[in-house]
Amino acid sequence: QVQLLESGGGLVQAGGSLTLSCAHSGGAFANDAMAWFRQAPGKEREFVAAIDGDGILTLYGELVEGRFTIARDNATNTAHLQMNALKPEDTAAYYCAAGPRASYRQHLYQNWGQGTQVTVSS
Repeated sequence: QVQLLESGGGLVQAGGSLTLSCAHSGGAFANDAMAWFRQAPGKEREFVAAIDGDGILTLYGELVEGRFTIARDNATNTAHLQMNALKPEDTAAYYCAAGPRASYRQHLYQNWGQGTQVTVSS
């Protein structure tokens, strides 16, 4: 069974950068598309970014496009989310997810991590 473990969350000032990582185990990493979603208190979970198994196709939510970059390392079974120019409204719990294809649709992802908190201070 696939297990996902996020790391790299923390507190950062507005305008700063942070990199999240997601370690994938228990399955064939290269067969899985990887994605990041986030959920702020009192809000619905929203799509952040996704990348296909080959690392060729990437998708981004409109609120983060141009600031965030998703990448994957199939040699280490890890996905990353580089976040630049962070804003207070980026504050949320960030979740890693794995599924058969890259998509913004949450229901296509069968496996989810526990989440890592990102807090951006103004």
